[in-house]
Amino acid sequence: MSPQHLPTHTYFEQLPQPSQEIPLRILFSGCLAGNVCTYENTELAYDHIYQIVKHPKVKAFPFCPEHYAKGTPRLLSDIHGGNGFDVLDGKAKVLATNGEDWTRAMLDAAQKMLEVAQQQQVQLAIMLDISGACGTQTIYLGDRTIAPQNYQKGPGVCAALLIRKGIKVISQRDYATLELLTQKLNPAHKINTTAIDHHQTAWYLDYFKD
Repeated sequence: MSPQHLPTHTYFEQLPQPSQEIPLRILFSGCLAGNVCTYENTELAYDHIYQIVKHPKVKAFPFCPEHYAKGTPRLLSDIHGGNGFDVLDGKAKVLATNGEDWTRAMLDAAQKMLEVAQQQQVQLAIMLDISGACGTQTIYLGDRTIAPQNYQKGPGVCAALLIRKGIKVISQRDYATLELLTQKLNPAHKINTTAIDHHQTAWYLDYFKD
């Protein structure tokens, strides 16, 4: 079964048909929207997402919680002791690679991202997977700079808060769901039935085979 935070075919069917006058309102991780806000002050290139950002029937709301919290460039940070839900519940921490505790800053950033989503009445969010802030289905387990890199199921802090508040969340790796979104924007689009979401990939199923 798909994770509950992913919008279903029925969810897309129930959304009003978007137009240039009444566009689909989507919150994006800032980096996916083309903002230069990664920790090392570079730009990411996910063309399949950027096409959605620039679609004439989309109103994009980019927000980078890590930039909001600590500026750009900045140290890397990841969750220690759990996933984003655990951070929200006070059971895990967000630590920078130098050991500095960024938990409070990330919680504040998550609240700000939620505020943007609610004020702008977004209908879904597209977020950067694996990030300790915006990850949706998979994030690093502790410090990603220590080899071998390990992963855990679950969202980052900001994605976790959006999910708890009922906002549908997609990652750049959820290709099957992105096909549904593309068809909503372009009704003539023929769904690629071979597309799969991240939790359906061979890597995910093998890594989390428990």
